[in-house]
Amino acid sequence: MSKLDPINIVRLSPDSDHVPTVASWTYAEWGHLNPGYTAESWCEAFRRECGIAGVPSVFVAMEGDQPVGTAALMARDMDSRHELTPWLASVFVLPEWRGQGIASTLIRRVEEEASACGTTQFYLFTPDQQALYRRLGWHDHEELSYRGEEVTIMQRRLAE
Repeated sequence: MSKLDPINIVRLSPDSDHVPTVASWTYAEWGHLNPGYTAESWCEAFRRECGIAGVPSVFVAMEGDQPVGTAALMARDMDSRHELTPWLASVFVLPEWRGQGIASTLIRRVEEEASACGTTQFYLFTPDQQALYRRLGWHDHEELSYRGEEVTIMQRRLAE
């Protein structure tokens, strides 16, 4: 397959051989925000987020049999904002696959999952991807410092 072939978005199951790979991406990207985790404990926590439907769910963009990106629907993603739920989390695409709409496709898949389970609004936080999310219909909710990083909490309303 080439980068011109369509990317397939699949639900990641807890027993998938891809869990350690995808968990390692998210740990490398965001593990610093969760200093109590090791790579191993992160992987086990990630595996628990691989639900069968609704919240929680993890989706993976696949090129053939290789994962190239991920995004998740989680009940909580920020321990300082328990009142906000659920969350779009862990949106990540391998650097060599960026710029092809994969992140947008993953985000839309998570939005579909959220809507299918009755969610009318949900949240995300990002330090630097506000423009991407605004293009996809997300709105700024709050700016704050979270564990030493300046982030924007964003909100998305879904059709009821």
